[in-house]
Amino acid sequence: MEKMAALTLIILLFSSSSFSISMAEKSDHVQGQQLYSFSNPNWQIQNQRVIDVKGGPDSVVWVVQLSDLHFSVHHPDRGLDFKKFVGPALSMINPSLVLITGDLTDGKSKDFLTMKLNEAEWVEYRDVMEDVVKRSKLEKNVFFDLRGNHDNFGVPMAGGSFDFFSKYSINGQLGRKKNVNSVTLQEAAGRKYLFVGVDSTLSVGLRGPTNLFGHPTDELLTELDMELSQWDSQSTRPVTKVTFGHFPISFSALSNSRKSLKDIFLNHSVSAYICGHLHTGFGKNLKRNHQSNHHYLSSHKFFQFNPHQVSFDRVRNCSIGASPVKEFWEWEMGDWRKSRAMRILAIDRGHVSYLDIDFKSGSKETIILPTFPLDSRFMSTSSSHQNYECKAIVPSSYETVRALVFSVSPIVSVVAKIYDSRSGNLNLIMETNMSKIVDNTSRGDLYIAPWNYRAFEDPSPDRYWLQIEAIDLKGKSTLTDLRPFSINGLNAKISWTWLEFKVMGCQWTLLYFPLLWSALCFMLSILIIPKSLLIFSNKRFTYKKFVSDKSFKNCIGWVLQELSMVHGVWFGMLGYLFYLVLFPWLVGKVFTDDDIRGYMTYMGWAVKSVNGSEKHEYIGFPDVMVVVIPHIVFVVFPSILVTGFLVAEKDIYREHYLSVTGKKDDNDGEEKSKSCVGMRWIRKFLFVVCLVILWMHFKSCMALVKAYEMNPILHFPVYCFIIPLLLTYVVYKTRNV
Repeated sequence: MEKMAALTLIILLFSSSSFSISMAEKSDHVQGQQLYSFSNPNWQIQNQRVIDVKGGPDSVVWVVQLSDLHFSVHHPDRGLDFKKFVGPALSMINPSLVLITGDLTDGKSKDFLTMKLNEAEWVEYRDVMEDVVKRSKLEKNVFFDLRGNHDNFGVPMAGGSFDFFSKYSINGQLGRKKNVNSVTLQEAAGRKYLFVGVDSTLSVGLRGPTNLFGHPTDELLTELDMELSQWDSQSTRPVTKVTFGHFPISFSALSNSRKSLKDIFLNHSVSAYICGHLHTGFGKNLKRNHQSNHHYLSSHKFFQFNPHQVSFDRVRNCSIGASPVKEFWEWEMGDWRKSRAMRILAIDRGHVSYLDIDFKSGSKETIILPTFPLDSRFMSTSSSHQNYECKAIVPSSYETVRALVFSVSPIVSVVAKIYDSRSGNLNLIMETNMSKIVDNTSRGDLYIAPWNYRAFEDPSPDRYWLQIEAIDLKGKSTLTDLRPFSINGLNAKISWTWLEFKVMGCQWTLLYFPLLWSALCFMLSILIIPKSLLIFSNKRFTYKKFVSDKSFKNCIGWVLQELSMVHGVWFGMLGYLFYLVLFPWLVGKVFTDDDIRGYMTYMGWAVKSVNGSEKHEYIGFPDVMVVVIPHIVFVVFPSILVTGFLVAEKDIYREHYLSVTGKKDDNDGEEKSKSCVGMRWIRKFLFVVCLVILWMHFKSCMALVKAYEMNPILHFPVYCFIIPLLLTYVVYKTRNV
């Protein structure tokens, strides 16, 4: 009877797993199909927003980016510092645009566990921004803000009573209701700079923590494609395109038709995508170069191991009509929440550069942003190298070293210094004064210095380093950080730290199912294979066999077969894995103050809309991975292992006990009883491991209870209690010989 039950359950489980895996493979196959373009040449943007850039310097514009403000009722210092520093800084910098890329408010309780919107935080945001606009002396219409995931916690529908963004944000107040908003900066000479902001937050805003990813829909991608195309047939001069949003590409899901923001950005070869979301806690090198090339390995859709995507195609095609390299830079910036960060982004004759500054140490009296030559680590592109090699550059844009200087005090001297690192040390080889371009209607101060740029051609992308020093009327000196440059457009290679790679180099929306099914199949195999060998082949792994041949196979086989013979635990673990695949994990409140509950599975949340007329299946994919993967990896899998080792330890102790009780020499028996095995120190260690697993599980359950207002007994009893019960049972069963 036991064999028949085990065989039936094994067949059922493998059938279920095979079906789910085949569905995942089918999904991957669809994803790999050719993506089509959304472009419609006959389409025209209605009500184009165009801002005329008046005054000099010519061919240079600059904007400011701020992100992840996280205004909170529990941290009033964030809003106070923003009001104190940002208004005066904007007045000094005088940008053409101010872009605020999401997470305007925090939406978290003091213990960080309950995540839903708080209207008081939005009132603070509105009031602070009104003050900043006033103190900056900028027009309100040059400010663009958009949602982050924190601004969408528990919002059941856009425009509803809990959609505070539409009520209190600048975009909401100015009637910018779309998820894609664009603005074009236009110089008198005709050059255009197109900025397109994209809000890819969930259309049905779940509470956190399962509201972490951007979710661009096919409709949103269509609209984005159209906005980026608006000048393609109308402008005779190149249009520099910059996009901005909250979520990095690595934290952006695919649309229903398996398309992504990256596809649209590559199709239009935008210069840069600037975003937020990750904060500086993960590192300072959260930048990534994206390229479109069919020679890339298939694994590159899942991983990129350093900021530069390396192409296997090294041949430069300088023939007329050759297709340019499709690429763009993704620059995540630091947060205001802790780092008090601000970014200035400049476009100088097509060259895009940026400077990240922070106000943790106070206000800045002088800010210097070199605009040419570009930093070869984070700003050079393959296309700039190809253009240089093919002599397709505009020489006038290379003939001077250029920098924007912003200061509250008059500047009396600006000096450019270039160092050569060929010897291993930085040797000063050029020092020259820079002169300010004088314009009666200047928007800001651009300093230039003529140089022989061809003298700095070199196959090494980081041989030459640039530093600029400015001295104000008070005699105060301000130096830029040293930055490498490559006139011929080569990239200086840098590496991510492990944390930086984890958040920027991994495409989590594609990795979720492979990780999940790999873990589930592995756990199923270590439960089923030893049991199958025991039932169908009578192959037995024992402690004595392991002692005689201390191999890894004998150890694992013995441990897992011992576990399979404790039928209550084995069937309990197997049944729990079966439950996790086929049944809801929990039932919780997902909106701010409504009584509507949804249920969560490994595929996302199934939630009815506010009016109850529509059921959304499944939303929050792959956001639910923040609950699913930690539970599988840090609770379920360790529980299977520790139960196996507890049963095996009992087997060891049984053998030890029999050997001791069978000895005639009482002294020898007493010594063995005091040994590590006799004192059962292994069991005590495993008992501590059980307590650690239960503590992690308890913390996870309590976090979910607060996040979704649940009762463990009513709303997720299986998730809460199965693992503790199984661990308690196996500890009890293995207490004696």
